Amino acid sequence: MAEKKMMKVTLVRSMNGRLAAHQACVRGLGLRRMHQSVLVEDTPATRGMANKVSYMVKVEEA
Repeated sequence: MAEKKMMKVTLVRSMNGRLAAHQACVRGLGLRRMHQSVLVEDTPATRGMANKVSYMVKVEEA
């Protein structure tokens, strides 16, 4: 079985005052606070969420 591709997502800008849909994307990625990093599976769904809030997060291949 092939190993799942992962990506590391870090919240680099605050969620305060952002659109509710953008806050929901950040929460859906598993981020709660500034400078927190999470490893998420690199799927079209998670990639789309990261792209939607690209101005708030930093994405790295892991």
